[in-house]
Amino acid sequence: MRKFRHWTPRYIRDRIAVWCYEKRNSDHPWLTCDANKILDSYLTKNDVGLEFGSGRSTLWFAKRICKLTSVEHNEEWVSKIRKRFNEETIKNVDYRFVTKREGLEGFDAPYVRVIDDFEDNSLDFCLVDGIYREFCALEVVRKIRPGGLLVIDNANWYLPSNSRSPNSRTYSEGPKGNVWKKVEQTLAGWRKIWTTNGVTDTAIFFKPCPL
Repeated sequence: MRKFRHWTPRYIRDRIAVWCYEKRNSDHPWLTCDANKILDSYLTKNDVGLEFGSGRSTLWFAKRICKLTSVEHNEEWVSKIRKRFNEETIKNVDYRFVTKREGLEGFDAPYVRVIDDFEDNSLDFCLVDGIYREFCALEVVRKIRPGGLLVIDNANWYLPSNSRSPNSRTYSEGPKGNVWKKVEQTLAGWRKIWTTNGVTDTAIFFKPCPL
């Protein structure tokens, strides 16, 4: 049974604000407004990126960077995005359709192991917004260059925060499971900007530069 306790007047206002933002910016990624602003100011035409979970972000990133690798497990969604590539003549995306495979889960999932195709410290950013989210977040850390970004969408569902968004994990609850606990420990020394719109959150972590 669905719970509606979070449907407070403030949450309803937040939902309306998010709906209005997405209607006005129908080509923007399904991230928070603040996260999109940060990424728009950060990305350059020389950047190389990786994203887990495709969508509007795929097209948006492709127009702003040099090369993007996008990993998707939903065949119907792959067809839609590939059609958009043809319509908008986008040629700088390595789009990979990787399904779930029985017996190969978690760190062993082919979806996650796409990360092995990249050299350490070679990515300017990675967006984690698909399946096997905790495994992708933990494994991709070493592939991001110093000063690069790790972006985790819906971070409030997995990592503790003071967010007002529904289903957010509190500090007393801690991370959601052992792998997310390792993610939290790994990112403990990284600078971060935690953004929220009151409906969901996007967290941006900056990989430290060596001393």
